[in-house]
Amino acid sequence: MDKLTLKDIDVRNKRAFVRVDFNVPLDDSGKITDDTRIRAALPTIDYLREQSAKVILASHLGRPKGGYEARYSLAPAAQRLSELLGAEVPLLSDCIGPHVEAAVAAMRPGEVVMLENLRFHAAEEKNSPDFAGALASLADVYVNDAFGAAHRAHASVSGVPTLIQPAAAGFLMSKELDFLGGALQSPRRPFIAILGGAKISDKIKVIETLLTRADSLVIGGGMANTFLKARGVDIGKSLYEPTQVELAAELLDLAERSKVAVHLPVDAVVALDINAEEGEIVSLDAIPQDAAIVDIGPATSDLFAAVIAAARLVVWNGPMGVFENPVFAVGTFGVAEALAASPAITIVGGGDSAAAVEQCGLASRMTHISTGGGASLEFLEGKVLPGVAALTDKRGKSE
Repeated sequence: MDKLTLKDIDVRNKRAFVRVDFNVPLDDSGKITDDTRIRAALPTIDYLREQSAKVILASHLGRPKGGYEARYSLAPAAQRLSELLGAEVPLLSDCIGPHVEAAVAAMRPGEVVMLENLRFHAAEEKNSPDFAGALASLADVYVNDAFGAAHRAHASVSGVPTLIQPAAAGFLMSKELDFLGGALQSPRRPFIAILGGAKISDKIKVIETLLTRADSLVIGGGMANTFLKARGVDIGKSLYEPTQVELAAELLDLAERSKVAVHLPVDAVVALDINAEEGEIVSLDAIPQDAAIVDIGPATSDLFAAVIAAARLVVWNGPMGVFENPVFAVGTFGVAEALAASPAITIVGGGDSAAAVEQCGLASRMTHISTGGGASLEFLEGKVLPGVAALTDKRGKSE
Protein backbone atom coordinates (compact mmCIF):
# COMPACT_ATOMS: atom_id res chain seq x y z
CA MET A 1 0.00 0.00 0.00
CA ASP A 2 1.41 3.40 -0.97
CA LYS A 3 -0.16 5.24 1.98
CA LEU A 4 1.34 5.78 5.42
CA THR A 5 0.23 3.25 8.00
CA LEU A 6 0.02 3.63 11.73
CA LYS A 7 3.50 2.22 12.35
CA ASP A 8 4.99 4.68 9.84
CA ILE A 9 4.21 7.69 12.02
CA ASP A 10 5.26 8.91 15.44
CA VAL A 11 2.25 8.90 17.74
CA ARG A 12 3.96 8.85 21.12
CA ASN A 13 2.35 11.39 23.45
CA LYS A 14 0.44 12.84 20.50
CA ARG A 15 -3.26 13.64 20.27
CA ALA A 16 -4.58 11.15 17.71
CA PHE A 17 -7.86 11.79 15.90
CA VAL A 18 -9.05 8.30 14.95
CA ARG A 19 -11.94 7.93 12.52
CA VAL A 20 -13.55 4.60 13.38
CA ASP A 21 -16.67 2.95 12.03
CA PHE A 22 -18.89 2.27 15.03
CA ASN A 23 -22.05 2.32 12.92
CA VAL A 24 -23.22 -0.83 14.69
CA PRO A 25 -26.68 -2.42 14.56
CA LEU A 26 -28.96 -1.75 17.54
CA ASP A 27 -32.15 -3.46 18.65
CA ASP A 28 -35.33 -1.62 19.64
CA SER A 29 -34.03 -1.14 23.16
CA GLY A 30 -30.79 0.43 21.95
CA LYS A 31 -28.57 -2.57 22.65
CA ILE A 32 -25.81 -3.53 20.21
CA THR A 33 -26.65 -6.75 18.36
CA ASP A 34 -23.26 -7.14 16.64
CA ASP A 35 -20.07 -5.52 17.97
CA THR A 36 -17.81 -6.74 15.14
CA ARG A 37 -16.87 -3.24 14.02
CA ILE A 38 -15.94 -2.18 17.54
CA ARG A 39 -13.79 -5.26 18.11
CA ALA A 40 -12.14 -4.75 14.72
CA ALA A 41 -10.83 -1.36 15.84
CA LEU A 42 -9.21 -2.68 19.04
CA PRO A 43 -5.72 -3.35 17.59
CA THR A 44 -5.38 0.27 16.49
CA ILE A 45 -6.75 1.64 19.77
CA ASP A 46 -4.55 -0.69 21.86
CA TYR A 47 -1.43 0.29 19.90
CA LEU A 48 -2.11 4.00 20.35
CA ARG A 49 -2.62 3.54 24.07
CA GLU A 50 0.62 1.58 24.33
CA GLN A 51 2.35 4.52 22.63
CA SER A 52 0.92 6.89 25.26
CA ALA A 53 -1.17 8.68 22.66
CA LYS A 54 -4.33 10.52 23.61
CA VAL A 55 -6.97 8.72 21.56
CA ILE A 56 -9.91 10.74 20.24
CA LEU A 57 -12.43 8.46 18.54
CA ALA A 58 -14.90 9.80 15.99
CA SER A 59 -17.72 7.94 14.23
CA HIS A 60 -21.19 8.24 12.81
CA LEU A 61 -24.18 6.07 13.65
CA GLY A 62 -27.28 5.76 11.51
CA ARG A 63 -28.82 8.60 9.52
CA PRO A 64 -29.82 11.43 11.87
CA LYS A 65 -31.25 14.58 10.28
CA GLY A 66 -28.35 16.84 11.17
CA GLY A 67 -29.27 17.34 14.82
CA TYR A 68 -29.23 15.40 18.08
CA GLU A 69 -31.43 12.29 18.14
CA ALA A 70 -31.15 10.08 21.22
CA ARG A 71 -31.61 6.84 19.26
CA TYR A 72 -28.45 7.63 17.27
CA SER A 73 -26.24 8.46 20.23
CA LEU A 74 -22.93 6.62 20.37
CA ALA A 75 -23.49 5.88 24.07
CA PRO A 76 -23.95 2.12 23.48
CA ALA A 77 -20.69 2.02 21.50
CA ALA A 78 -18.80 3.88 24.23
CA GLN A 79 -20.17 1.50 26.84
CA ARG A 80 -19.23 -1.59 24.83
CA LEU A 81 -15.75 -0.27 24.08
CA SER A 82 -15.23 0.46 27.78
CA GLU A 83 -16.06 -3.17 28.51
CA LEU A 84 -13.68 -4.45 25.86
CA LEU A 85 -10.81 -2.21 26.95
CA GLY A 86 -11.40 -2.65 30.66
CA ALA A 87 -11.16 1.13 30.99
CA GLU A 88 -13.74 3.88 30.91
CA VAL A 89 -14.24 5.56 27.55
CA PRO A 90 -16.26 8.71 28.23
CA LEU A 91 -18.68 9.84 25.55
CA LEU A 92 -18.45 13.60 25.08
CA SER A 93 -21.70 15.51 24.62
CA ASP A 94 -20.71 16.76 21.15
CA CYS A 95 -17.88 16.39 18.64
CA ILE A 96 -16.84 20.07 18.48
CA GLY A 97 -17.06 23.10 20.72
CA PRO A 98 -15.54 24.45 23.95
CA HIS A 99 -16.67 21.50 26.09
CA VAL A 100 -14.98 19.04 23.73
CA GLU A 101 -11.83 21.14 23.51
CA ALA A 102 -11.60 21.30 27.30
CA ALA A 103 -12.14 17.55 27.68
CA VAL A 104 -9.39 16.79 25.13
CA ALA A 105 -7.03 19.27 26.80
CA ALA A 106 -7.52 17.44 30.11
CA MET A 107 -6.68 14.01 28.66
CA ARG A 108 -3.72 12.06 29.95
CA PRO A 109 -1.46 9.87 27.81
CA GLY A 110 -3.11 6.52 27.03
CA GLU A 111 -6.63 7.77 27.68
CA VAL A 112 -9.48 7.34 25.20
CA VAL A 113 -12.52 9.54 24.63
CA MET A 114 -15.32 9.20 22.11
CA LEU A 115 -16.89 12.14 20.35
CA GLU A 116 -20.66 12.14 19.94
CA ASN A 117 -22.15 11.19 16.56
CA LEU A 118 -20.53 13.25 13.81
CA ARG A 119 -23.75 13.27 11.80
CA PHE A 120 -25.53 15.26 14.48
CA HIS A 121 -23.96 18.08 12.44
CA ALA A 122 -25.15 18.33 8.84
CA ALA A 123 -21.73 19.82 8.09
CA GLU A 124 -20.18 16.35 8.40
CA GLU A 125 -21.86 14.95 5.28
CA LYS A 126 -21.43 18.29 3.47
CA ASN A 127 -17.67 18.11 4.10
CA SER A 128 -17.76 21.64 5.50
CA PRO A 129 -14.24 23.16 5.73
CA ASP A 130 -15.18 24.94 8.97
CA PHE A 131 -16.45 21.73 10.55
CA ALA A 132 -13.37 19.82 9.38
CA GLY A 133 -11.21 22.57 10.82
CA ALA A 134 -12.93 22.36 14.20
CA LEU A 135 -12.35 18.60 14.30
CA ALA A 136 -8.75 18.94 13.13
CA SER A 137 -7.97 21.45 15.88
CA LEU A 138 -8.39 18.67 18.44
CA ALA A 139 -5.41 16.58 17.32
CA ASP A 140 -1.80 16.32 16.15
CA VAL A 141 -2.08 13.21 13.96
CA TYR A 142 -4.90 11.62 11.97
CA VAL A 143 -5.66 7.90 11.72
CA ASN A 144 -8.42 6.44 9.55
CA ASP A 145 -9.52 2.97 10.63
CA ALA A 146 -13.02 3.29 9.16
CA PHE A 147 -12.91 1.36 5.90
CA GLY A 148 -16.71 1.11 5.99
CA ALA A 149 -16.91 4.91 5.61
CA ALA A 150 -13.92 5.38 3.28
CA HIS A 151 -16.14 5.77 0.21
CA ARG A 152 -17.81 8.87 1.71
CA ALA A 153 -16.28 12.31 1.01
CA HIS A 154 -17.32 13.57 4.43
CA ALA A 155 -15.53 16.03 6.69
CA SER A 156 -14.09 13.45 9.09
CA VAL A 157 -13.08 11.14 6.23
CA SER A 158 -11.59 13.38 3.56
CA GLY A 159 -11.61 16.89 5.05
CA VAL A 160 -9.75 16.46 8.33
CA PRO A 161 -6.77 14.54 6.85
CA THR A 162 -6.03 17.46 4.54
CA LEU A 163 -5.61 19.61 7.65
CA ILE A 164 -3.73 17.20 9.93
CA GLN A 165 -0.45 15.69 8.76
CA PRO A 166 0.58 12.97 8.90
CA ALA A 167 -2.64 11.13 8.05
CA ALA A 168 -2.24 7.36 8.24
CA ALA A 169 -4.23 4.17 7.82
CA GLY A 170 -5.03 2.25 10.99
CA PHE A 171 -4.44 -1.47 11.24
CA LEU A 172 -7.97 -2.40 10.14
CA MET A 173 -7.87 -0.04 7.15
CA SER A 174 -4.46 -1.41 6.16
CA LYS A 175 -5.72 -4.98 6.38
CA GLU A 176 -8.77 -4.19 4.25
CA LEU A 177 -6.67 -2.53 1.56
CA ASP A 178 -4.08 -5.30 1.58
CA PHE A 179 -6.63 -8.09 1.14
CA LEU A 180 -8.98 -6.39 -1.30
CA GLY A 181 -6.16 -4.70 -3.18
CA GLY A 182 -4.27 -7.97 -3.41
CA ALA A 183 -7.35 -9.69 -4.81
CA LEU A 184 -7.51 -7.18 -7.66
CA GLN A 185 -3.84 -6.56 -8.34
CA SER A 186 -2.12 -9.90 -7.83
CA PRO A 187 -4.75 -12.60 -7.29
CA ARG A 188 -3.95 -16.24 -6.66
CA ARG A 189 -5.46 -18.38 -9.38
CA PRO A 190 -7.96 -19.73 -9.96
CA PHE A 191 -9.64 -16.54 -8.67
CA ILE A 192 -13.39 -16.99 -8.18
CA ALA A 193 -15.78 -14.11 -7.48
CA ILE A 194 -19.21 -14.86 -5.99
CA LEU A 195 -21.88 -12.20 -6.37
CA GLY A 196 -25.39 -12.18 -4.99
CA GLY A 197 -27.98 -9.79 -3.66
CA ALA A 198 -31.08 -8.34 -5.24
CA LYS A 199 -29.96 -6.09 -8.08
CA ILE A 200 -27.56 -6.39 -10.98
CA SER A 201 -27.68 -2.58 -11.30
CA ASP A 202 -25.90 -2.25 -7.93
CA LYS A 203 -22.97 -4.34 -9.17
CA ILE A 204 -22.58 -3.61 -12.88
CA LYS A 205 -19.19 -1.95 -12.44
CA VAL A 206 -18.01 -4.70 -10.10
CA ILE A 207 -18.93 -7.34 -12.68
CA GLU A 208 -17.20 -5.41 -15.45
CA THR A 209 -14.03 -5.07 -13.36
CA LEU A 210 -14.05 -8.71 -12.27
CA LEU A 211 -14.45 -9.86 -15.86
CA THR A 212 -10.97 -8.45 -16.45
CA ARG A 213 -9.45 -10.09 -13.37
CA ALA A 214 -11.33 -13.21 -12.21
CA ASP A 215 -11.19 -16.67 -13.75
CA SER A 216 -14.88 -17.29 -13.14
CA LEU A 217 -17.97 -15.66 -11.67
CA VAL A 218 -20.59 -17.37 -9.53
CA ILE A 219 -23.88 -15.46 -9.55
CA GLY A 220 -26.87 -16.08 -7.27
CA GLY A 221 -29.57 -14.14 -5.47
CA GLY A 222 -32.09 -11.87 -7.13
CA MET A 223 -29.48 -10.58 -9.57
CA ALA A 224 -29.11 -14.06 -11.04
CA ASN A 225 -32.75 -13.89 -12.14
CA THR A 226 -31.94 -11.06 -14.54
CA PHE A 227 -29.17 -13.17 -16.09
CA LEU A 228 -31.52 -16.17 -16.30
CA LYS A 229 -34.10 -13.97 -18.01
CA ALA A 230 -31.40 -12.92 -20.49
CA ARG A 231 -30.84 -16.60 -21.25
CA GLY A 232 -34.53 -17.09 -21.96
CA VAL A 233 -35.51 -18.82 -18.70
CA ASP A 234 -39.14 -18.32 -17.64
CA ILE A 235 -38.67 -17.17 -14.04
CA GLY A 236 -42.35 -16.82 -13.09
CA LYS A 237 -42.94 -13.97 -10.65
CA SER A 238 -39.31 -13.79 -9.54
CA LEU A 239 -37.66 -10.48 -8.79
CA TYR A 240 -35.60 -9.19 -11.71
CA GLU A 241 -34.72 -5.91 -13.43
CA PRO A 242 -36.41 -5.61 -16.82
CA THR A 243 -34.25 -2.63 -17.78
CA GLN A 244 -31.06 -4.63 -17.19
CA VAL A 245 -31.85 -7.78 -19.18
CA GLU A 246 -30.10 -6.51 -22.31
CA LEU A 247 -27.07 -5.50 -20.25
CA ALA A 248 -27.01 -8.93 -18.60
CA ALA A 249 -26.90 -10.53 -22.04
CA GLU A 250 -24.04 -8.22 -23.03
CA LEU A 251 -22.11 -9.12 -19.87
CA LEU A 252 -22.56 -12.82 -20.58
CA ASP A 253 -21.24 -12.26 -24.10
CA LEU A 254 -18.30 -10.28 -22.73
CA ALA A 255 -17.52 -13.08 -20.27
CA GLU A 256 -17.50 -15.61 -23.09
CA ARG A 257 -15.17 -13.46 -25.18
CA SER A 258 -12.94 -12.93 -22.13
CA LYS A 259 -12.92 -16.67 -21.43
CA VAL A 260 -14.33 -16.08 -17.94
CA ALA A 261 -16.75 -18.82 -16.90
CA VAL A 262 -20.08 -17.62 -15.48
CA HIS A 263 -21.89 -20.07 -13.21
CA LEU A 264 -25.63 -19.40 -12.81
CA PRO A 265 -28.22 -21.42 -10.86
CA VAL A 266 -29.27 -24.72 -12.39
CA ASP A 267 -32.22 -25.25 -10.03
CA ALA A 268 -34.09 -23.13 -7.52
CA VAL A 269 -36.26 -22.98 -4.44
CA VAL A 270 -39.54 -21.23 -5.21
CA ALA A 271 -42.41 -19.97 -3.04
CA LEU A 272 -45.58 -17.95 -3.43
CA ASP A 273 -44.35 -15.44 -0.86
CA ILE A 274 -40.95 -14.52 0.59
CA ASN A 275 -42.40 -14.96 4.10
CA ALA A 276 -43.60 -18.50 3.36
CA GLU A 277 -42.75 -21.23 5.85
CA GLU A 278 -41.53 -23.61 3.15
CA GLY A 279 -40.45 -23.64 -0.46
CA GLU A 280 -40.39 -26.09 -3.35
CA ILE A 281 -37.26 -27.26 -5.18
CA VAL A 282 -37.73 -27.09 -8.94
CA SER A 283 -35.65 -27.25 -12.10
CA LEU A 284 -35.30 -24.04 -14.10
CA ASP A 285 -37.70 -25.30 -16.76
CA ALA A 286 -40.44 -25.92 -14.20
CA ILE A 287 -40.79 -22.64 -12.31
CA PRO A 288 -44.51 -22.07 -11.63
CA GLN A 289 -46.01 -18.93 -13.14
CA ASP A 290 -47.39 -17.82 -9.77
CA ALA A 291 -44.18 -18.45 -7.77
CA ALA A 292 -40.89 -16.66 -7.29
CA ILE A 293 -37.30 -17.86 -6.86
CA VAL A 294 -36.30 -17.34 -3.23
CA ASP A 295 -33.08 -19.37 -2.99
CA ILE A 296 -30.71 -21.48 -5.05
CA GLY A 297 -31.50 -25.19 -5.12
CA PRO A 298 -29.37 -28.12 -3.90
CA ALA A 299 -27.93 -28.90 -7.35
CA THR A 300 -26.81 -25.29 -7.63
CA SER A 301 -25.30 -25.42 -4.15
CA ASP A 302 -23.32 -28.50 -5.18
CA LEU A 303 -22.18 -26.79 -8.38
CA PHE A 304 -21.09 -23.64 -6.57
CA ALA A 305 -19.30 -25.68 -3.88
CA ALA A 306 -17.35 -27.56 -6.56
CA VAL A 307 -16.26 -24.29 -8.18
CA ILE A 308 -15.18 -22.94 -4.79
CA ALA A 309 -13.26 -26.14 -3.97
CA ALA A 310 -11.07 -25.66 -7.03
CA ALA A 311 -10.20 -22.02 -6.23
CA ARG A 312 -7.13 -20.51 -4.62
CA LEU A 313 -8.80 -17.13 -4.01
CA VAL A 314 -12.51 -16.45 -3.46
CA VAL A 315 -14.19 -13.06 -2.99
CA TRP A 316 -17.87 -13.19 -1.96
CA ASN A 317 -20.37 -10.33 -1.86
CA GLY A 318 -24.12 -10.84 -1.58
CA PRO A 319 -26.53 -13.58 -0.42
CA MET A 320 -27.88 -16.35 -2.65
CA GLY A 321 -31.53 -15.81 -1.74
CA VAL A 322 -33.94 -14.23 0.71
CA PHE A 323 -31.72 -15.27 3.59
CA GLU A 324 -33.53 -13.00 6.06
CA ASN A 325 -36.12 -15.80 6.11
CA PRO A 326 -34.28 -18.76 7.70
CA VAL A 327 -36.19 -21.15 5.45
CA PHE A 328 -34.56 -19.57 2.41
CA ALA A 329 -31.06 -19.14 3.87
CA VAL A 330 -29.89 -22.65 2.96
CA GLY A 331 -28.13 -21.62 -0.25
CA THR A 332 -26.36 -18.67 1.35
CA PHE A 333 -25.22 -20.77 4.29
CA GLY A 334 -24.11 -23.46 1.83
CA VAL A 335 -21.75 -20.97 0.18
CA ALA A 336 -20.41 -20.00 3.61
CA GLU A 337 -19.80 -23.67 4.43
CA ALA A 338 -18.02 -24.23 1.10
CA LEU A 339 -15.76 -21.25 1.79
CA ALA A 340 -15.02 -22.52 5.30
CA ALA A 341 -14.01 -25.90 3.88
CA SER A 342 -11.83 -24.38 1.17
CA PRO A 343 -8.03 -24.10 1.46
CA ALA A 344 -8.24 -20.91 -0.63
CA ILE A 345 -7.86 -17.35 0.59
CA THR A 346 -11.47 -16.40 1.33
CA ILE A 347 -12.55 -12.76 1.45
CA VAL A 348 -16.11 -11.92 2.50
CA GLY A 349 -17.15 -8.49 1.30
CA GLY A 350 -19.14 -7.13 4.21
CA GLY A 351 -22.88 -6.49 4.43
CA ASP A 352 -25.24 -9.46 4.25
CA SER A 353 -22.42 -11.86 3.37
CA ALA A 354 -20.59 -10.96 6.57
CA ALA A 355 -23.83 -11.33 8.53
CA ALA A 356 -24.35 -14.77 7.01
CA VAL A 357 -20.96 -16.16 8.03
CA GLU A 358 -21.49 -14.76 11.53
CA GLN A 359 -24.90 -16.44 11.76
CA CYS A 360 -23.36 -19.73 10.58
CA GLY A 361 -20.67 -19.52 13.22
CA LEU A 362 -18.06 -19.74 10.45
CA ALA A 363 -16.54 -16.26 10.66
CA SER A 364 -13.34 -17.53 12.26
CA ARG A 365 -12.76 -19.83 9.28
CA MET A 366 -12.70 -17.03 6.71
CA THR A 367 -9.38 -15.43 5.81
CA HIS A 368 -10.82 -11.94 5.92
CA ILE A 369 -14.26 -10.45 6.53
CA SER A 370 -14.54 -6.88 5.32
CA THR A 371 -16.18 -4.32 7.58
CA GLY A 372 -17.27 -2.28 4.57
CA GLY A 373 -20.36 -3.06 2.50
CA GLY A 374 -20.59 -0.15 0.06
CA ALA A 375 -16.88 0.61 0.44
CA SER A 376 -15.95 -2.97 -0.48
CA LEU A 377 -18.10 -2.81 -3.60
CA GLU A 378 -16.69 0.51 -4.73
CA PHE A 379 -13.14 -0.71 -4.09
CA LEU A 380 -13.81 -3.85 -6.13
CA GLU A 381 -15.14 -1.62 -8.90
CA GLY A 382 -11.69 -0.08 -9.01
CA LYS A 383 -12.80 3.28 -7.64
CA VAL A 384 -10.46 5.48 -5.62
CA LEU A 385 -12.05 5.86 -2.19
CA PRO A 386 -11.98 9.44 -0.81
CA GLY A 387 -10.94 8.25 2.63
CA VAL A 388 -7.95 6.41 1.19
CA ALA A 389 -6.97 9.12 -1.29
CA ALA A 390 -6.79 11.66 1.56
CA LEU A 391 -4.14 9.72 3.48
CA THR A 392 -0.49 10.74 3.27
CA ASP A 393 1.53 9.06 0.51
CA LYS A 394 4.50 7.02 1.66
CA ARG A 395 6.74 8.74 -0.83
CA GLY A 396 5.99 11.96 1.03
CA LYS A 397 7.24 10.49 4.30
CA SER A 398 10.08 12.47 5.76
CA GLU A 399 13.33 10.54 6.12
